[in-house]
Amino acid sequence: MTSSYRINYQLRAHKRDPLIEFIKGLLLTPFVLHAKPRKPVLTAPIDGDLSHDQESGGGGSSHTQDDDKNDYQEEEKPMVDANLQRYLEIMKSVEVMIEEHRRKALKGVPEHSRLHRIVPSVASFFTPLPLEAAFLDANAKHSIAARRFVPPSFNDIRRILNTAQVMAIAPTVSLITFDGDMTLYDDGTCFADNNTLIPLLVTLMRAGLRVAIVTAAGYPGDASKYEERLAGLLRNFQSNNLSEKLLERFYVLGGECNYLFRCGWKKNEATGAAVVGLTYIHPESYQPVDMLAWKHEDIQELLDVAEENLMRCVAAMNLKAVALRKSRAVGIVPINDGKIAREQLDECVLSTQQRLLEYQQMSGPSKIAIPFCVFNGGNDVFVDIGNKLIGVQVLQTYLGAAPDETVHVGDQFLSTGNDFATRSSCCTLWIVNPEETESVLKELTPLLTFPADGM
Repeated sequence: MTSSYRINYQLRAHKRDPLIEFIKGLLLTPFVLHAKPRKPVLTAPIDGDLSHDQESGGGGSSHTQDDDKNDYQEEEKPMVDANLQRYLEIMKSVEVMIEEHRRKALKGVPEHSRLHRIVPSVASFFTPLPLEAAFLDANAKHSIAARRFVPPSFNDIRRILNTAQVMAIAPTVSLITFDGDMTLYDDGTCFADNNTLIPLLVTLMRAGLRVAIVTAAGYPGDASKYEERLAGLLRNFQSNNLSEKLLERFYVLGGECNYLFRCGWKKNEATGAAVVGLTYIHPESYQPVDMLAWKHEDIQELLDVAEENLMRCVAAMNLKAVALRKSRAVGIVPINDGKIAREQLDECVLSTQQRLLEYQQMSGPSKIAIPFCVFNGGNDVFVDIGNKLIGVQVLQTYLGAAPDETVHVGDQFLSTGNDFATRSSCCTLWIVNPEETESVLKELTPLLTFPADGM
């Protein structure tokens, strides 16, 4: 009989990462078997209360409470060191499995790797991952091997994978892309002047990297809307009088993959003064032929189907939300700054994904199956034409960056998130807030090589 636990596990698959769950399960074994509990410490005897040995003339053991403390102190460090060694052996084994998977993938048979057999949904790896070294780094910061009651967690492993990826890609990285909300700034806010990520982004540009924000926010050809969201960052570029050559390394790709802008100096239309802003790049300059072939009427028909399903979800779950339609997107947003439960948002996402796949299957081969992305935005749900996989690939082709030279930083890497698809085209760093973005960039920037002229 299928257990209720297994049913619940399968139903929540969209909230799990199979590779992280696999590593977490491996690390749980040494935690359970070898993280020994503290030795019991005897309580001090009450005055006048003599032990049995003392009452019988002192012929017994002279074991005392201090002896227990000394035993514990003597075995504590060896236990931690031994447990660390076991964790490192496991991480090294996974590291070797990943490298074997990469070799099989280069031969065109990734399904023959041992890792693929154990984790069938495992993504591509474009660089080796030094997990053993990354675990040592994480243990120095968080004392993972010394923990007796809390085993290595999902977040521990996620951060270890980030550190390993930073170590691996630092020598070759040439393009780094970022999600916007909850990656560079808080959800629904703008880039503030005092954002601590600004000097780190400038450092990346000075190291010769192209930096791009790949966001779901879609304002067709309207640079001013993106300039408003990034106002603090652009003002900082301007106040520091960054050169045109440096600014040209910064891009914004909106609507997942539909609207590309380049940063640079330009004239303020109202005052005529020189300001740092964004310039729209026409699709013919960077979009591949298959993207340019997407027909307007086919796009609108797909969005009609998506909107119909989203509104059905709104009615079925009695959500206080309204539809928001754009030229290449449709979504539902709460009314009057209300809140929608995560489970309801995920229901809308999964239901709409399924409906659109059915629609495309029923449309037949005569109609181009336009790529789309349905994602939980934290307090809304949107369906975008295209996705960030296409967005990153477009930038890689336009800027000449290979998958092993590209890394995407984002917070939505579960299957209901819009960063998830990028795993197929580049290396990734999974963060959960702007503070973690700052942390991974502080790990990355010391490992970069800077041009002699700082440009």
